[in-house]
Amino acid sequence: MISGYIRIHRNCCGWYNLAMTLVEVTYELQSPPSDEQLRHLGEFANTYGLRRFRLDDSRKQLSFEYDASRLRETQVVHALGQARIAVARRLN
Repeated sequence: MISGYIRIHRNCCGWYNLAMTLVEVTYELQSPPSDEQLRHLGEFANTYGLRRFRLDDSRKQLSFEYDASRLRETQVVHALGQARIAVARRLN
């Protein structure tokens, strides 16, 4: 399984909301994403606070964990479109 993990920095001053609303969503893909598509998705994750994404072994399912207080599912779907990753359907 390939995973993209984003390091979350927290400091003593509490600038980061520790009471996050974590959501995980999984999509079935029309075709396996290329390395270039995954890099593009990683750039989105680094910029917008996607906590992590996982690509299953068959490379046809992509799961995302994100903070719903900072990011909406429509933004995740938009990022997939920007990376030209075609979604067949949402699985959960």
